[in-house]
Amino acid sequence: MKFFPDSALLQLELAKVKSLLANLCRTEFAKLKAAELRIHTKKEFIERDLSQSNEYKFILSSGLHFPNEFVLNIQKELKLLAIPGAVLGGEQLLLIKRLSENTGSIFRWFDSERREAYPYLAKVIDHSYYEKAIREMIDEVLDETGIVKDTASEELDKIRMNLYRKRNELRRLFDRIVSKMNKQGYLADIEESFMNGRRVLAVFAEQKRMIKGILHGESDSRRTSFIEPEETTELNNAIFSLEHEESREVYRILKMLTQQLSVYAALLKGYADIAGEYDFIRAKAKLAIDMNAHYPQVQDRALVQLKNAYHPLLYLYNKSSNKPTIPVDLLLNEKQRILVISGPNAGGKTVTLKTVGLLQLMLQSGLLVPVHPDSQMGIFKQMMIHIGDTQSLEFELSTYSSHLKNMKHFMENANGRTLFFIDELGSGSDPNLGGAFAEVIMEELAHKHSMGIVTTHYLNLKVMANKVAGIINGAMQFDEKNLLPLYKLIVGKPGSSYTFSIAERIGLEKRLIQKAKQLVDEDHFTLDKLLNRTEQDLQRIDKEKSELRQLVQENERLKKEMQRVLNKEVHLQEVEKMKHQNKISEEKLHYLKDMERRLKAMVVEWRRAEDKSAVVKTISALLSNQKEKFTTERQQKKILEKFEEIGGDVRVGDKVKMKQNRNTGIVKEIKGKKALLQVGIMPMTVALKDLVVIKDKIPDSAD
Repeated sequence: MKFFPDSALLQLELAKVKSLLANLCRTEFAKLKAAELRIHTKKEFIERDLSQSNEYKFILSSGLHFPNEFVLNIQKELKLLAIPGAVLGGEQLLLIKRLSENTGSIFRWFDSERREAYPYLAKVIDHSYYEKAIREMIDEVLDETGIVKDTASEELDKIRMNLYRKRNELRRLFDRIVSKMNKQGYLADIEESFMNGRRVLAVFAEQKRMIKGILHGESDSRRTSFIEPEETTELNNAIFSLEHEESREVYRILKMLTQQLSVYAALLKGYADIAGEYDFIRAKAKLAIDMNAHYPQVQDRALVQLKNAYHPLLYLYNKSSNKPTIPVDLLLNEKQRILVISGPNAGGKTVTLKTVGLLQLMLQSGLLVPVHPDSQMGIFKQMMIHIGDTQSLEFELSTYSSHLKNMKHFMENANGRTLFFIDELGSGSDPNLGGAFAEVIMEELAHKHSMGIVTTHYLNLKVMANKVAGIINGAMQFDEKNLLPLYKLIVGKPGSSYTFSIAERIGLEKRLIQKAKQLVDEDHFTLDKLLNRTEQDLQRIDKEKSELRQLVQENERLKKEMQRVLNKEVHLQEVEKMKHQNKISEEKLHYLKDMERRLKAMVVEWRRAEDKSAVVKTISALLSNQKEKFTTERQQKKILEKFEEIGGDVRVGDKVKMKQNRNTGIVKEIKGKKALLQVGIMPMTVALKDLVVIKDKIPDSAD
């Protein structure tokens, strides 16, 4: 990707993002990649890097473990391994082993299912393979602390066995000498020590001539002399010789192991790169989580369609301060290529411009960006920016001269894959003349089919945006009442600079404000005032739309809640109905089972009895009683459906039910302990004790 000027990346603050990324890296390999972050122009590279970051982000967000724990820098060891005749020590070889183990864990992690689930992460190891012989060779020679094993060679095993025996022999002999010298009072409090790798006696200086042996040295105070007894000299010499042989054999073994491993030098270098590459991807994923970044849709053409886009550095700063960050929504495509943003100073115009520029750089660097996943971002091959004062003292150029020089480069080199950003186009010169040149510049850039964002206070540029195809207006909203910027971009309309409103709010004398208004062209003032009023009306409409949206959402919530309650009530009614039906079915089933049991018993009796007619009469009586019982129960059920018992004393005019046959009637007369009932058209006398007072049930009212 080409940039203009050379300070473009610095002005868009990509270096700060790279620094944040580097701080999340653990390996030197990843830190170097972060510092030298490449900006791609090919879609395949961009999608590869974005997909790898997105897959690792999912792993981190899901709490899964990815086995890439090797973070040590072993470039020195790997270089030595590739040099013929070089020898690696035990600790260095252990580092090689750890690198191999780390790679083995990664290859095992990518089973068939995970290779399918994380295809882009798996691509990192596609051109490598795991060689388990590396670890096996090292394990065969070294123990877990990096010491060469006795079994590494027969010669080493033999040497160490002799050393063990000689040292034990020396220890026993030395213990006898120490015991003897202690009794004679020749030894100092220390009793014994080691000097020059040999075991010596710590003897009082005045007694040193009493002991035969080799003087190895004296203490700082010269009160103690260190003497190797004559009796142990030969053993010490033997041990020293064996230790030297051991060192030579260990060196030979390590040299041989290094030579064997040297054939895998290139493979191990690849292992280190794999560990570093996954560390770099991990750092990008962690940065994405911190920034609430996502993977937008990438198009291989010039396009900027941002939804809920944040400036990443501003988002992180506000996040640490518990402040909200206002997102940006904008669209640049074939039909609307240049966005002209107007509005008051400190309203967020430059921040919006830098947000789009930095997000585009991050995307083409393979970094996830803080936008809604439905956003679409294209690929640009050239980026040009002009932000702030670019006055050149070296070439004695004024601010406006420098501005025009940059604009000349823009117009000469811009094309359909150029994304440009111009802050305060035309500033630094006479408003009328500067505004005229600004129109020419914008027309030329639109003619070149470039895409970009321009910020301005010039009224003629705001008017131009409605006339020239491909150029659209945008405005940063401003709270005129409280004189506070709202940092919200509204695309499709120009914005007011609120010059006179700000002057009034800060308390400038009204006569001075009025005088300034008279000096301004009437049409210019009227248009700015109209823009001011329009913007405030739009803010009010946006507020009302937001309130209405909340009311609609609340209405939908209440509607769903009511439907849920209704559904629950219908369900309860269905449950009660099923319970009632099940109860009736259970009663019928119980009745049938009881009848079956009785009839079976009767059949048995009929077979045994000599008088068959008696059994038949019993069966007939049973069936008759059951039929009568069933009829009575059915009649009782009908009565219960129409009437309910209220009990109490029976009086003339009461509706009553007879306990025996369940018939109902009206009490016409009471004589002593009996009552005269009117049952249908028939009068009937019944004892009071056999009557129950009832009343008609009130039918349920329809809902």
